[in-house]
Amino acid sequence: MRAIKTIVFDAYGTLFDVHSVIAAAERLFPGQGRKISEIWRQKQLEYTWLRSLMGRYKDFWKVTDDSLLYTLETLNLPSDEQVRSLLLREYLVLNPFPDVPAAFNQLKDYKLAILSNGTPYMLHSVVSHTGLSPYLSGVISVDQLKIYKPFPGVYQLALTNLNVRKEEVLFVSANSFDAAGGKSFGFTVCWVNRLHTHFDELDVTPDLVVNNLEQLANLLAGSGGRY
Repeated sequence: MRAIKTIVFDAYGTLFDVHSVIAAAERLFPGQGRKISEIWRQKQLEYTWLRSLMGRYKDFWKVTDDSLLYTLETLNLPSDEQVRSLLLREYLVLNPFPDVPAAFNQLKDYKLAILSNGTPYMLHSVVSHTGLSPYLSGVISVDQLKIYKPFPGVYQLALTNLNVRKEEVLFVSANSFDAAGGKSFGFTVCWVNRLHTHFDELDVTPDLVVNNLEQLANLLAGSGGRY
């Protein structure tokens, strides 16, 4: 049994809804908003993995722009800098998932932090926009290492930046590849299965599976923070 003292969250898809960009995309390209968002997100993730494997790091803002350019060109839509700028800015003001504010309030006695692929500017912007800043002891970006999740060294950043021990950390992600990366590193891991899908077959399994963060907060309250 581990006594959890620190909870480290992934950002995109876990705390912040990347598909809240659909509304802006729909205004620009009626009838295409959802398709844009889906392709954009998939390519965004693929480019982080490919750049990590090739050793050709570009920060997450550039990756997000490149994946948007690919998306618009694939759909034969205007992809000029002005259009992309309008959509990219949505990443600075993403909506939190509805369960996030109440869960953070319930978990406020823990040390809370974010560990994300996002650049420091992107992360601080969206954290400020969503009002989560007062709860957080750290907002940690892979930009420190210049390689993306699920590289093991990324998870070490949480220990180094927060000055905590691995055994005290609960890592929380809605992205199963990320949850698998955290588990492989040695964290106690909670997978937030927001989409009700199957966990990736990567030879590890999460310690906890919940549908939302309120469920996690209730589980931790019931267990006294021990897992």
